[in-house]
Amino acid sequence: MSIKAIQQAIKEYNTIIIHRHVRPDPDALGSQAGLRELIKASYPEKQVYVVGEDDPSLTFLVKMEKIDDSVYQNALVIICDTANTARIADERYSLGDKIIKIDHHPNVDPYGDIRWVDPTASSTSEMIYAFYLQAEGLTMNDAAARLLYGGIVGDTGRFLFPSTTNKTLQYAAELVTYDFDRTKLYDGIYNVKDNIARMRGYILQNFTLDNGLSVIKLKRDILDEYNISPLETGQLVGTLGEVEGILAWVFFIEEEDQIRVRLRSKGPVINGVAAKYNGGGHPLASGASIYSWEEADDVVEDLKETVLQYKL
Repeated sequence: MSIKAIQQAIKEYNTIIIHRHVRPDPDALGSQAGLRELIKASYPEKQVYVVGEDDPSLTFLVKMEKIDDSVYQNALVIICDTANTARIADERYSLGDKIIKIDHHPNVDPYGDIRWVDPTASSTSEMIYAFYLQAEGLTMNDAAARLLYGGIVGDTGRFLFPSTTNKTLQYAAELVTYDFDRTKLYDGIYNVKDNIARMRGYILQNFTLDNGLSVIKLKRDILDEYNISPLETGQLVGTLGEVEGILAWVFFIEEEDQIRVRLRSKGPVINGVAAKYNGGGHPLASGASIYSWEEADDVVEDLKETVLQYKL
């Protein structure tokens, strides 16, 4: 069983380095750092690190650590919440001695020596809590509970997304028995700066709606006007989720060397479209990368067909 194999590997290695995906969200950070706190509390003699780039809007959850390449020698590498190797933050993950994949996305890229993939889980943070419950002799603490709860909240949209199950709610109920400030945690995840709020206003005034599909194009001049970095646009993608009549929506964000594509849906399965354009993800929440606005038009046409088929 994967959980037993994962715990055995953790026991065998003195150095453990935990990665997650690029452009992290609360679940990526919550599962990554929550697992670190769980291992440190359970095996205090081990050296456990979390690595990857920091997102300034999420450093209230956890800050990443800087380590030398030499630390990877004879180390166990655990990668959380990352479906494919192209999205792993910090490419040094391959320098480790053994790799473990823990993820709740569809297993499109079965990398790693040990794999535990559960697409029925609401989040990878939920999986880490399940690991705590099912493994032997682990110690949960307030720090780990805060991070795992934050990850579950983030990936379930405050328990509103269909991925939320009775197990999700049970785990959340158990996690809140630990001592951490839930109000402060919610504020950190959902409070936004004034420029983000103003950009949301721009989006609500400028989105299109065509037969259930909405399209937003955020080009460099608009991002500059609102003083928003491409990284911060992750806080914008849910803006259209409550608009009646929208079944699926897409954000095109112009970056320096590519156009980031963020896809969301209320029903049509859109991860197939994402996979066609160098991406992937969940059936209702995915991402991709393209390299021209002409290609963006192709994405829109594919999404139109996906929405049409859903409505038939």
